[in-house]
Amino acid sequence: MVENQLLGIGSRVRHSAYGEGAIIRMLPNAYQVCFMEFGIKDIGKHFTDWEIIERIESEENITFTKAEKSLIRILKEWSDVSEVIPIADKWKGGMMVLKPADDNLKGKEIPIATFFHKIVMLRDRLRVMEQRINSSKNLETEEKINLQQYLTRIYGTLTTFNVLFKDKEDNFVGDRSK
Repeated sequence: MVENQLLGIGSRVRHSAYGEGAIIRMLPNAYQVCFMEFGIKDIGKHFTDWEIIERIESEENITFTKAEKSLIRILKEWSDVSEVIPIADKWKGGMMVLKPADDNLKGKEIPIATFFHKIVMLRDRLRVMEQRINSSKNLETEEKINLQQYLTRIYGTLTTFNVLFKDKEDNFVGDRSK
């Protein structure tokens, strides 16, 4: 149970009945909270029987864009839900052809969209692993740094596949110091 304090949009909470969620909108007398399993629920601002996982300061004039960005950040960081990442237009409907050097062997054709989906899933799983490493209570700081550097090198290796992404902000990024 927590004292009555105004929470800002993007605050993460754990409700006894609805589980974990994030505040997405402030109404005059209630918060609109998006719960991972139960969707959007209105919770009175005077409700105190929940745990505050991450508190975001309340801003009087928060814009929808700020709220949307905050919610997207929270969902990316804390859920295993994959976002929809668009493939570059030039690859839509395309095929990836794997042709062995030996003509006696059969090649393989894979829709580029299928291959791209697997690359996006790989990236999402790497991000989840990164979050779990960073939030681990069992790893020492030095171990976390070493694993983070290793993950950065993995992302760098995967930059070859950036050509498939429609939006540059979805690209893999490795070590920028090189």
